[in-house]
Amino acid sequence: MPDVWIGFNCRDRQRYWWRTGFLTLALAGVMLAMGLTTQEPGTWWWVGGMGAVSVMVVLSTINAIYGRVLLTPRGLEFRTFVSRRVVLWSEVAGIEKRQRVSRSGTWWDLRVVRVHGRALAIPGTSTNRTTDTELERKQVAIETCWSRAVGS
Repeated sequence: MPDVWIGFNCRDRQRYWWRTGFLTLALAGVMLAMGLTTQEPGTWWWVGGMGAVSVMVVLSTINAIYGRVLLTPRGLEFRTFVSRRVVLWSEVAGIEKRQRVSRSGTWWDLRVVRVHGRALAIPGTSTNRTTDTELERKQVAIETCWSRAVGS
C-alpha cells in the first residue's frame, strides 16, 4: 500500500492564507487605533494582552493550514509545525465527519475516533462548502487505508 498524504491543496491553502492575513491586519488596525487614541495608563496592558492572544491564534491557524496526515500501513502520522504524532490503526475506532455551526457559517471536518482517548481532528480537512468532493475523497482514502490495514 503506498503512502497517502491528506492535507489542503494549494488553492485551499491560499484561500485560508488570504482569510488569515485579512483578519490579522484588521485586528492589528483595531488594536493600534485603540492604543493611539486612549490615553489611560492601563490601555497598553489590554492591547498587549490582545496582541499576545492574536499571535497565538495566528500561529494556530498557520499550524492548521500546513498540517498534514500521512497514511501508512502502520497508522496515521499527524505532522504539524509544532507536533508529530502517530496513531496506530489498531487504536482507531472510526472516522467521523463532524459538523460545527458558528456565526460565520457551517463547517465540516474529519476526526479520528480512537478506542481510548479523545478524538483527534485531522489537519487539512476543514471546509465550509456544503458539498465538498475533496473532503469526501479524503474520507474515502482514510477509510480505505484503515480497512486494508486491519484486514477487513
